[in-house]
Amino acid sequence: MNIITNSDIEKYHKEGYCILKNAIPEKILAGLDQNCKICIDDIHQLMDESKTDTLGISHRNKRYFIANKYKKMNNNHSKNFLFSDEMATITSKLLGKNVYLFHEQFVVKSAEQGMNFSWHQDSGYIGHPHTTYLTCWIPLVNVNEENGTVFVLPIPESGIREIVPHTQDATTNDKVGYHGKKPGIPVIINRGDLVCFSSITFHRSSANRSSEMRPAYIAQYSPEVIKKKDSNECWGLKDPFIIDGKRRAII
Repeated sequence: MNIITNSDIEKYHKEGYCILKNAIPEKILAGLDQNCKICIDDIHQLMDESKTDTLGISHRNKRYFIANKYKKMNNNHSKNFLFSDEMATITSKLLGKNVYLFHEQFVVKSAEQGMNFSWHQDSGYIGHPHTTYLTCWIPLVNVNEENGTVFVLPIPESGIREIVPHTQDATTNDKVGYHGKKPGIPVIINRGDLVCFSSITFHRSSANRSSEMRPAYIAQYSPEVIKKKDSNECWGLKDPFIIDGKRRAII
């Protein structure tokens, strides 16, 4: 499958990110659409039960981060994407012969008021030394600066190739790791495209000023099981996908 080229791989390792066009079939995207709606309904119910409009970094009718629900779904839509031929090709090319699913989540910005998301490294949310991992950001609509796309700060521009300390924003609960003035590069891509970036690559997203919701799906894969600090307990998921170059059966 020619969805990732040698140039893409080189760019990822040199600059910390690459963009893959027309990577995800519409049939898979339609399934993710369905699961995104289910997840939003579920978090609204949880907010109602908790009598709050904020859960972690999710804020009602502004933005939602809904993680690691794929095993709890009554369908296989998310699993069919996470362990698809397309993702096997992409992850093995960027990570090598061992690939584990580490994290998956829907990230949604509501229409006309979807919040910014601060500059951070995904590794900053773990906060202790670990093997860097791969984030695949998949918009479920065409994305641009108007509707809250992601901005990437290439590694040569930041000059940072390691995990740096992050502070927590008291208002949004975001972790913030970059306070410079560089605006980053807006990722302008369409439904079916995706952007891959390293967990040490700084990125942010702008507010959604459009009249439509901006949903996206994130799949993160690691070359080894990531554990909590000074513990054998796993930080996130540890679902084997590719081991010693061979795909594992997914149950």
